[in-house]
Amino acid sequence: MPHANPAIKVGPVPTPTEAEFACAVVRAEASAVAGLAATVCGSEAFARAVGLIVGCAESGGTVLVSGLGKSGLVGAKVSATLASLGIPSHGVHPAEAAHGDLGRFRSNDTVICISQSGETDEVVELAATLRQDGLPIIAITGGSDGPPSSLERLATVALRLGVTEEAGAPTLVAPTSSTTATMALGDALALCAARRRQFTEADFAKRHPGGSLGGLLRPVTDVLRFSAGKNLPVVFDDLPVGAALREATGSGRRPGAIVLVDRGSGRLTGIFTDGDLRRLVLRDPAELSRPVCEVMTRNPRTLPSDALVRDAVRMVREFRADEIPVVDGAHRPIGLLDVQDLVAMKLVKD
Repeated sequence: MPHANPAIKVGPVPTPTEAEFACAVVRAEASAVAGLAATVCGSEAFARAVGLIVGCAESGGTVLVSGLGKSGLVGAKVSATLASLGIPSHGVHPAEAAHGDLGRFRSNDTVICISQSGETDEVVELAATLRQDGLPIIAITGGSDGPPSSLERLATVALRLGVTEEAGAPTLVAPTSSTTATMALGDALALCAARRRQFTEADFAKRHPGGSLGGLLRPVTDVLRFSAGKNLPVVFDDLPVGAALREATGSGRRPGAIVLVDRGSGRLTGIFTDGDLRRLVLRDPAELSRPVCEVMTRNPRTLPSDALVRDAVRMVREFRADEIPVVDGAHRPIGLLDVQDLVAMKLVKD
């Protein structure tokens, strides 16, 4: 007679630590975005949605974005991204629309309606009204399979996130993976529409004059405190060090380096920094009589006159440059950017 297998005892499932739970949340949201990428890639519906947004902007219309609750908050961010990229946009609360805000909608506008379920009453009712007025509607819903939702049936183009479970479920249920995926999809729509409209970096800079982002996009020539011909002496590199130092004095606030050029062409050949002077004097004060071209920092890294402040920040961070000559197309110096200028703008740390 065969022996019976002893009963297998199953203990309680261990509760994940907070760190493990947090990692699972992040992985779930990353998985949702990765799945969305596979859905968007080559999607005809996505391309049509981009076309509606571009057509709206080109006709002088506004892209209005509407959603309720968390979808409305994410929609506000999508709207802000569109506006940053030169596409007029603002959010509309779906409940307020029925109490006067329908007057915001014009015949050349396009609407993005967001609802995870596709059945949010206020959003569906708004879409139904706008459908009667003939406005193009882009629906963003969470489903993947199954019959179309009420919102999708009303939409001109329906985009599905493919998110069936939120991060944190089933222990905690809140809009997480779906809102992350919605924001990613909104960013993709906005960026693709801007790209199709050939929106440039200069266009972006015009819309972001303030804050650190605006500072990074300013032309570097706008922030130069030391300009050749004004308060930045340009010294010939064949002078002795002592003579070069005397020629560089008397110009008010002195930069941390002397800009040196070839006497014949006026092209930048080097800089002589305070650090170069300190090392020279410590080595032998008699060397002050040597031609400065023999002890200067040759061929320093430079910025062209059309560079942006962000290019200077990148150079400071990558090469630890404290003084950066700015040159014209013929490599003649037009100014000197001091790292303290960037520190004052709070773009680099002292």
